[in-house]
Amino acid sequence: MLLEIEDLKVVFSGDGAPVTALKGVSLDIDRGETVALVGESGSGKSVTALSIMGLLAANARVSGSVRLDGEELTAMNEEGLRRLRGDRMAMVFQEPMTSLNPVYTVGSQISEPMLIHSGLDRATARDMAIELMARVGIADPARRFDSYPHQLSGGQRQRAMIAMALACRPDLLIADEPTTALDVTVEAQIMKLIRELQEEFDMAVLLITHDLGLAAKNAKRINVMTGGAIVEHGPTERVFSAPAHSYTKKLLASIPERRDQEKEIGETVLEARNISCHFPIKKGLFGRQRGVFRAVDRVSLTLSRGETLGIVGESGSGKTTLAMAILRLTRFRGQVVLRGEDLATLPRRRLVRARRHLQIVFQDPYSSLSPRMTVGTIVGEGLKVHRIGRNRREREKLVARALERVGLSPDMAARFPHEFSGGQRQRIAVARALVLEPEVLILDEPTSALDMTIQAQIIELLRDLQDDMGLAYIFISHDLRTVRALADRVMVMRHGMVVEHGGPEVFSAPKHTYTRELFAAAFS
Repeated sequence: MLLEIEDLKVVFSGDGAPVTALKGVSLDIDRGETVALVGESGSGKSVTALSIMGLLAANARVSGSVRLDGEELTAMNEEGLRRLRGDRMAMVFQEPMTSLNPVYTVGSQISEPMLIHSGLDRATARDMAIELMARVGIADPARRFDSYPHQLSGGQRQRAMIAMALACRPDLLIADEPTTALDVTVEAQIMKLIRELQEEFDMAVLLITHDLGLAAKNAKRINVMTGGAIVEHGPTERVFSAPAHSYTKKLLASIPERRDQEKEIGETVLEARNISCHFPIKKGLFGRQRGVFRAVDRVSLTLSRGETLGIVGESGSGKTTLAMAILRLTRFRGQVVLRGEDLATLPRRRLVRARRHLQIVFQDPYSSLSPRMTVGTIVGEGLKVHRIGRNRREREKLVARALERVGLSPDMAARFPHEFSGGQRQRIAVARALVLEPEVLILDEPTSALDMTIQAQIIELLRDLQDDMGLAYIFISHDLRTVRALADRVMVMRHGMVVEHGGPEVFSAPKHTYTRELFAAAFS
């Protein structure tokens, strides 16, 4: 075996009681093999990876064994570990924007391991880095060599991270959530790239992910982790077809599935007609306009009471800009008719009143809730704006009712957002929208930042609320499995335009080439 981990334990000491992060983890990986480590946030996946790389914080106490090709890593000093990192073992981190140094060019960061470990001169290292950038699919690599991380797209940055990790052809690649922030088509490209390079270099890959679908498609064996321990391991096909541990069964049960029952669809509550959002492209010292960026181009939609319209597409397709236009939070041309009124022409005071019936839940509950306000103040803020409730006590009752609707205790109103988990925070965000009794709820990637079991809870919550209140949803997501499970109709966007629109048959028999490519990347 190339990598052998036996009874690995990690304990972090601090001001309070010691925290045991790993409780006797054991796993192994052979050359040329891909092994997945799956589990939710806090399960210990990343601590395992950092233990292998010797990158744990100074307050970590490590016991057990980590051997790379028979060489014990836990007893190795920092100089010895630095010799191995980037050379014989390398890591691709989850978020390339925080992993790449913003003040150095991408090319200099890719060539750095070659300068340190291979002893190459700068000119040779540059040529090899450019060649490697081309190999990982970065267009015009000679020019991109001198680009900074912020000048690359998310997919390009992740490709640059892979190029950096592979610069010295390591024996072991640790990929820690390498595709979490990427579109499904880019995800498929990145994983295909890793497989191709793995075969060429006979490289072992430890794939760390919370995405069960990603693990199923790419790993030969799987390790399921929770609470700092591996609770189940074995061939991927066996673990997925016949899980033995209750936690594995819980994870697999959280994969969203479509309900077969008929839904009651009511009258039309929202209609958007020929929505266009065009932004000028300016260049030069005096900002002369050199063109127009068509973020949304002549998009129309209707939405009925009790219905869910799914909007899918890659980053930059115009999904969120369309939502902002419907809410009149960005400039647009066209009409948005809600309750018989065109929001595009309403004066501000009447627009504020109309927005009571049209609410939004944002993607990231960590940034969409003010850390300085209590939950009660956050949820009740809209009541004050719209002058709902005769007095403070009546508003507190409405807040308590909204919290109960989303499965939270009214006692939580006095606490602050940082005291809650990610799933609870998203429930608070939903409660903030529901307290106003809206007719339409726009959900912009509401589950993408959550673990799979928490995603399942939020999806069930949204279904129950729709059944109880007759809410109409616009569900924006790049998670096609969730959209397939929830949506009554789906709208596929690309380059600001709708390329396909229809019911569940869009998933089973897509007509447009782009839709077929999108679904093939997600479901194959």
